[in-house]
Amino acid sequence: MKAKFLIPLLLFVVLVIFLAVGLNRDPHEVPSPLINKPAPAFDIPQLAQANKTFSPESMKGQVWILNVWASWCVACREEHPVLVELAHSQQAPVIGLDYKDKREDALAMLAKQGNPYVLSAFDANGRVGIDYGVYGVPETYVIDRAGIIRFKHIGPITPAVLNEKIYPLLSELKKS
Repeated sequence: MKAKFLIPLLLFVVLVIFLAVGLNRDPHEVPSPLINKPAPAFDIPQLAQANKTFSPESMKGQVWILNVWASWCVACREEHPVLVELAHSQQAPVIGLDYKDKREDALAMLAKQGNPYVLSAFDANGRVGIDYGVYGVPETYVIDRAGIIRFKHIGPITPAVLNEKIYPLLSELKKS
């Protein structure tokens, strides 16, 4: 008779533990299966120069940052001044991936707010974003000299994230 009540109680306790662990996690630190794996390859048109393409292969040998953004994304606009600061620091080249956007809207946003990107690739249909496991924009990846993804941040980069996570990681990756 006691076993009849003990099993549901144990299941409830296990469920509460899983819920407590899940609620204490930072939603910006969703584990990515791509961490410590090669960045997915692609070759797509650039945003500003549609007749030219960009491929991560061209960045081999450099530590660089891939920032997935869109002009329609409110959080991307919030993050934009931090990206401008990052670009001015010259810690690493910042490449944009304009995700599911209209070319003219994206170019207008960059013209108005400043362009922190060395260049932006134009992912009109979102295929590259899917390959990178993009949950939603903005998302930012730090990629090492060998083309391996070393860090992923979901959501807007804040000054705290920049100073506490990205800058130290860039310094470490540049040493190796």
